[in-house]
Amino acid sequence: MAGGSGTRLWPLSRDQRPKQFLNLLNKHQSLFQQTVCRAKNFTLISCSEPVVICAEHHRFLAAQQLVDVGASAETIFLEPCGRNTAAAVATAALLSLKEDPILWVLPSDHAIEELSELENTIAKGIQLADQGRLVIFGVTPTYPETGYGYIRTAENISAGFTVSEFLEKPDSAQATRFLADGNCYWNSGMILARASVIAREMQMHSPAIWSGTERALSGRTLDLDFTRPNAEEFNQIPSEPFDTAVLEKSKETVAVILDAGWSDVGSFDSLADHLNNDDSENKFSGNVLNQNSRNNICIAQHKFVALAGVENLVVVETPDAVLVSNREQSQDIKSVVAELSKNFPSLIQDHKQVHRPWGKFDSLAQGEGFQVKHIVVAPGQKLSLQLHHHRSEHWIVVRGTARVTLEDKEFLLAENESTYIPIGSKHSLENPESDPLELIEIQSGTYLGEDDIVRFEDRYGRVEK
Repeated sequence: MAGGSGTRLWPLSRDQRPKQFLNLLNKHQSLFQQTVCRAKNFTLISCSEPVVICAEHHRFLAAQQLVDVGASAETIFLEPCGRNTAAAVATAALLSLKEDPILWVLPSDHAIEELSELENTIAKGIQLADQGRLVIFGVTPTYPETGYGYIRTAENISAGFTVSEFLEKPDSAQATRFLADGNCYWNSGMILARASVIAREMQMHSPAIWSGTERALSGRTLDLDFTRPNAEEFNQIPSEPFDTAVLEKSKETVAVILDAGWSDVGSFDSLADHLNNDDSENKFSGNVLNQNSRNNICIAQHKFVALAGVENLVVVETPDAVLVSNREQSQDIKSVVAELSKNFPSLIQDHKQVHRPWGKFDSLAQGEGFQVKHIVVAPGQKLSLQLHHHRSEHWIVVRGTARVTLEDKEFLLAENESTYIPIGSKHSLENPESDPLELIEIQSGTYLGEDDIVRFEDRYGRVEK
């Protein structure tokens, strides 16, 4: 499940590239890629290629990240809108119901340190799933976390426990009591169950979600490697977590205890567990100088950051935004994002570096009537045939070879060569080589927004019909 927005990690996480697709814990892999690779690298358990459920506008990002780790997906299912986890689980069950495998349902934004212990725990869960159970995974709490949901276990059954109660995210006092109880565990959000069991329990406890998902899938279409449901039907599915829709109601829900260094990377406090420590209980990433400061989280992506005489802060610096928050109130960043969405929507939509299915670009400079971009086109990729009503463009190749289409002409540009694209001219850009193409684009005009694009042809299916 890769459809989350990760708003509590703004400004690192943005709408177009949320936390699951960021390299937060590993320089070479995103959280999503690490999730995929865990299953690929099991030695005792054989897992098929994943079914990926993500948002429509993340489709090329998810597909490319799978390719980058040598994986492919049996299905990349595109949600036209978020409908919470019950619809996502129902989708996975319906797509695989004919074969009726055991499904391991995974959020794509978790950190798990001890993979051998994870595999051993999954093996225990498979025993229970084979008995027709809905298996969830409880994590032994190590501190009174208020950002997680909890489960309370009851009777011991073979490899696991029955579940007596699901507990919502607690306040600090409640979390301290849960920690002392000894039978309360963090709810990891992972589920293990046979597809037919999920189908049976959903039909029994949440028939509207199940039937709505069935209708949406009955009208599905294929687009390249992607599966799209009927959007109108999907939008009508009730939005509810799988926990409340099924797990809390079912008599088949059981828990297996997972002690494998698990954490949900959903807030800066949980991310801080994976950052470097200093002697003053600060957690740092990037170029940070500490002078008499304690218990801070500081992430510097671009500039040098100095902390002097401050305590209990979260400081996050990115190329286009800086967050400063009291550490105890870092869970309230969602309200900051809500306010930004009204007045500065671009700051929650994308990073300074914007990724596209053909490559990426950085905005280097912008002012009234002009913008300068650094564009990188991946090997063999091509931008759509398009035109702009409000801007002209000047392209200068700095590395590689560009194949340019301009109206009815096609020509090549080598390094240090340039061309001019007048307003209203149909044009396209392609990288015919095996190395990345880099160029500088200078835009000038009365309006420079990304929505001033009229597409005529596009290999990525972005032409409006």
